[in-house]
Amino acid sequence: MNVFWTCGYHGTSLPDLLQATRLSRGSLYAAFGDKHGLFLRALDRYIDEALARLDTELDPREGALSGLRACVAGYIERTSGINGKRGCLVVATAMELVAHDPEVERRIRRFFKLMEKRLTTTLMRAQTAGELAAGVEPANAARMLLCLLEGLRVVGKTRPNRAASQAAADTLLDRLVK
Repeated sequence: MNVFWTCGYHGTSLPDLLQATRLSRGSLYAAFGDKHGLFLRALDRYIDEALARLDTELDPREGALSGLRACVAGYIERTSGINGKRGCLVVATAMELVAHDPEVERRIRRFFKLMEKRLTTTLMRAQTAGELAAGVEPANAARMLLCLLEGLRVVGKTRPNRAASQAAADTLLDRLVK
């Protein structure tokens, strides 16, 4: 996963994968079929980890607003400094492969839908608790949050000022809540 994350799909060679996995060529092919099969497994693992982290941040046992703030804070942390420079495997993969690889497109589309659904559910909880500003529709707000969070991933590649990212996120959240 880390090799693909660092080098991209096309930038990753078979020798890179053999070194990272410590497998022989035959063992790698026996285990994963080919480079694409290994990449899909790595992408699935990355997505599973990202969704598990999101579930932790948006924990339904906690307040909806504190969950949203934890989620945004996590993204700001992951998109600032050297963390941001590394970027996100999902975003990099979307830019590199989605237009040409239906299997990758399906996975990326699914990830964004699941993320948006989790955000919508959290915003609905905030609405039920009377914490959402008047006129804010949870599904639309979730889409906007998704775009902000994933946009932070792209902008993070340029090592933006952490305070500026936080201010942008705070501005959006302040518009959504009472």
